[in-house]
Amino acid sequence: MSPFAATIVLVARPVVAAVLFLNLLPVLIWLERKGSAYMQDRVGPNRAYVPGLGLRMGGLVHSLADVLKLATKRELLPAHVNRRFYLMAPFFALFSALLAYAVVPFADDLRLPSGAVVALRGIDLDLGILWVLAAGSISVFAIVLAGWASNNKYALLGGLRATAQMVSYEVALVLAISGAVLAFGTVDLAAIVRSQGDLLLGFVPKWGIVLQPFGFLLVAATALAETNRAPFDLPEGESEIVGFHVEYSGFKFAMFYMAEYMHIATQAAVLVTVFLGGWQIPWMTTETLVSSAPWIVPAGLAASAAAFALVGAACLRYHARNRTRWRDSRRREGAVLSVVLGFLPAAACALLFFAVPGDAPAAGPVFAAVAQSTAFLVKTLLVAWIFIWIRWTLPRFRYDQLMTLGWRALLPLAILNLFATAAVALLVG
Repeated sequence: MSPFAATIVLVARPVVAAVLFLNLLPVLIWLERKGSAYMQDRVGPNRAYVPGLGLRMGGLVHSLADVLKLATKRELLPAHVNRRFYLMAPFFALFSALLAYAVVPFADDLRLPSGAVVALRGIDLDLGILWVLAAGSISVFAIVLAGWASNNKYALLGGLRATAQMVSYEVALVLAISGAVLAFGTVDLAAIVRSQGDLLLGFVPKWGIVLQPFGFLLVAATALAETNRAPFDLPEGESEIVGFHVEYSGFKFAMFYMAEYMHIATQAAVLVTVFLGGWQIPWMTTETLVSSAPWIVPAGLAASAAAFALVGAACLRYHARNRTRWRDSRRREGAVLSVVLGFLPAAACALLFFAVPGDAPAAGPVFAAVAQSTAFLVKTLLVAWIFIWIRWTLPRFRYDQLMTLGWRALLPLAILNLFATAAVALLVG
């Protein structure tokens, strides 16, 4: 690879990783709203739409409307705040999640026909899980700065409560995830994912959840507490205390709101990477995917074209049967959705079917990267959905219960799991 191409790849990798990561935010917000609505027997968001087109996208437009509303809302800067740290806090909240996600691999290394190897992650670091833990701890500064710089006693109390919670659960998180590090013998996330491609007893994927089932439960519980989500949402418990961002408005408040979902995505991605195989597809190695590309790529494109065409026809049929019930611009939504979600992707897949031969030199590696990144994305969304499910299922802890669980239950169990893993690793050799 030439120096110019290497520079382009070095710059493009973090940009692509950040774009993929940020695109999860509207999806997670939509999952939160629609999921909670179904759990509570409500309709959920369904009123916001694109003017002129009638597009409501099942409530997805609400997320875009919220972004526009908060971005254009009047910004207020209270006179009594510490201006410098008050403005820094939201950026700390955002960048801590971005930095933690930067080292998470979303596919195996892309090996081009020229011999060049491109690591499919934002930053190629051997530190791996150590970087994730260090970057995640920066979020504590965001909360304590927001509470202190607001110069408001309620915000300060909320910030102190959040800081105590996050520091307490970070100790248990580090010890719990150290068991997985001992099991795999490395802190490099890419190496951890590759080792999960092996099989135990010839047919069981060697995922972290198989080697460390108890460690997985501990890391999942502490990761949920790190996101300050129910049942661990004591920093924002409206019935007890005002949150640490009470003095924030407009887009600065939106940054804290976005950071919460970014931390959900980051924690879900780390759980998937360490315990659920990462980008691994069970019983399908990278070499198998590359060698199968000559027949899978054409078959997959043909099947995708047919599936998208069926989606377009279903959209037209659904809206043809219901358009008489609607007296607004939703009557045009069926035609737009059928084109955007159905016929246009079907035409693109058909074009690729004739334009991209499955035996092209780059077809195999590109297909493997797309398949693995899709598997990683699906796993991450499933774990994030479990986080959302738990929030709308379990009640909030009292603060004394929260700290008791962290220090007297999760921490001793994490230490016990670490010692047991170390003993097994020593015996196995």
